[in-house]
Amino acid sequence: MPEIVRQFSHGRELADAAERLRAQALARELSPAQVIEILERWGESLRGTEVDAIPGVPFLKIWLRRGTLESMVVRELGEEGLRGSWREEGAARLRAFPLGLVGHWPAGNIEIQPLLSMSCALLGGNACLVRVPSGLIRETGLLIDKLAQVPGGNLLLERIGVASYEHERTDLQFAMAESVDGAMIWGGAEAVKEIRSLPFPDWARVAVFGPRLSVAAMDGESWSRDSIARDDWCRRLARDVWQFDQQACSSPQMLFLERSAVGDIAEFARRLTEAFEEEQELHPRRTIHAAQTSAICLARATWLLDDATRRAVFPATPDWTLLFGTGATMPTPTQGRTLSVLLVDDLLEPIARFDGMVQTLGLAIGNRAKEAALAEAAGRKGVDRIVPLGRMHVFGSPWDGTDLIRPMVRMVRHVAANRD
Repeated sequence: MPEIVRQFSHGRELADAAERLRAQALARELSPAQVIEILERWGESLRGTEVDAIPGVPFLKIWLRRGTLESMVVRELGEEGLRGSWREEGAARLRAFPLGLVGHWPAGNIEIQPLLSMSCALLGGNACLVRVPSGLIRETGLLIDKLAQVPGGNLLLERIGVASYEHERTDLQFAMAESVDGAMIWGGAEAVKEIRSLPFPDWARVAVFGPRLSVAAMDGESWSRDSIARDDWCRRLARDVWQFDQQACSSPQMLFLERSAVGDIAEFARRLTEAFEEEQELHPRRTIHAAQTSAICLARATWLLDDATRRAVFPATPDWTLLFGTGATMPTPTQGRTLSVLLVDDLLEPIARFDGMVQTLGLAIGNRAKEAALAEAAGRKGVDRIVPLGRMHVFGSPWDGTDLIRPMVRMVRHVAANRD
């Protein structure tokens, strides 16, 4: 089996590897149904001490399930697309064909993102060239090695290449961009801007998933009238905060809590604190970067010093932080399991201030009509996903309001010249 994670020294070397991958994908057709069968086996194989220690693996295993992937393909390409066949559309017929080679530039702070990104292009029948940040090489290698061990895994491995090179190597960045037929770009504003400026071919399809943040909201009825329901919502929120160490775009950075005439804010704060303590017991932090520790300490001090009416709850360690205050303005996110809890009179207040930066809105709402009104308002203010608390990281298609497979395929339209 060829080496998967490769170090490249010259642009020509990378371009040659890209051409081999493209030729391999176009020479052997794989329908989405065939790819799904292999991806599901891969997901089932993701276990073991080293793999279990990789953040996000539980999410990746859910993502690679047949039920998740089939529903995504059917929604974007239709039932016929799942089998790789034509579908009738009036006097014409349509079928998805692969672009060829899709380049992937994942963000460096989500360990499983290289695999998530390439799975979307593989479902479209493409080959994948993935530029993996240096900090994710070990994790990516461990996960792809599992693919090599499942039946049929080599059918996908032969169309996957992982490129490793330093960020400063603009010659390799240029060579990779010039070699692809499509690109999936993930990351912060600076990284996205830099990659989008690369010399992609004129025909290349480019899908960008830039920096976003996410917010939770809970109405007065959900936390004040039923203690069992309140405690459940608190546990769900804690789980959403813990996933991906709050670095994902879908991680809640703040909770807008609607006032209630019958609710005890102090009791809610106590129960949310207990939920955070329980989550820490179940999923303790293994490591933390020194810069993140400094940011957490600064956020705690600034929060309390700027306004005497604010409160904060946190352990002596930087494991988690709850910052309690009021107002509909979104504070700057700290991450590192730091949640701002802001009391508001009406949840429409903060939603009215959204500016397109909010990706996911996690809700705990006691009234269906009220939730529908909030969803309508959030959708108009640029929110792409509106889900219950506890499901903020449960992704499907569309992602950030964009299809994941269809942008990386060509929808070919055939109108028959011979109608006999």
